[in-house]
Amino acid sequence: MAVLNPVREHRREIPFAAPVVPGPMVSIERMTMAFGDFVAVRDVDIRVGDGEFLAIVGPTGCGKSTILNAVAGLLAPAAGGVSIDGRPVAGIQDSVGYLFQQDALLPWKTALENVELGLRFRGVGMPGRGRQARDWLAKVGLAGFEHRYPHQLSGGQRKRVQMAQALIVGPKVILMDEPFSALDIHTRHLMQNELLRLWQEDRRSVILITHDLEEAIALGDRVVVLASGPGSRVVESFHVPLERPRNVAEIKLDPRFTDLYRDIWACLRGEVEKSYAYGD
Repeated sequence: MAVLNPVREHRREIPFAAPVVPGPMVSIERMTMAFGDFVAVRDVDIRVGDGEFLAIVGPTGCGKSTILNAVAGLLAPAAGGVSIDGRPVAGIQDSVGYLFQQDALLPWKTALENVELGLRFRGVGMPGRGRQARDWLAKVGLAGFEHRYPHQLSGGQRKRVQMAQALIVGPKVILMDEPFSALDIHTRHLMQNELLRLWQEDRRSVILITHDLEEAIALGDRVVVLASGPGSRVVESFHVPLERPRNVAEIKLDPRFTDLYRDIWACLRGEVEKSYAYGD
């Protein structure tokens, strides 16, 4: 099946070769998502390589989160389909970790109890899951905070707990729906770097939804631009020619970052204007 929206090479000459992306871990094939007569996205084709960090940007209401929920198995496509590691998605996926925009922690459980929930649902015994949860809390810099409740943690600390909660189960795919948008800019940079550090250790495929184009470029290997809705589609895909590891604050000083931002915004701006004119 032909890919409708192949990756376009960056228009400027950049002295950095694009990495060889392995076979897709996630395949979204001619997917249409509809709610009654309303078509949110139409004929979307996206491939995410094994270990690739993909960022998706687009105007408000273009169906970004809808696509993410279809990959998670929370929503069923009206047409087309999604597969993860070659297996069709049908229902909620054990192979997916999901980082939400809002806090998804249970307020009556401690940080340790929240982190170990995924292992508990998978039948891991108390000694084993408690040990792994402590290890993950230490990994995200929260050793000594195991018995704190969510209301006793800062916004950044709660986000660290959520990251540990999502990663402890060893997902093949990590889905993130604007996970850092509620944080102040300094905490956001810290959490973005923390995410990249954890991701570098054991590269899983990532799909990040964001309204922040700077965040998309700083974190991603590739940035996909969606058209304005309804009936949104993939407009274009941009390779990010920035070496890893990265510091999200320092990388923005790289001239290649500025050039790429300019090119993607030139593509995205028209879709944002259409969305505004439509009334979103």
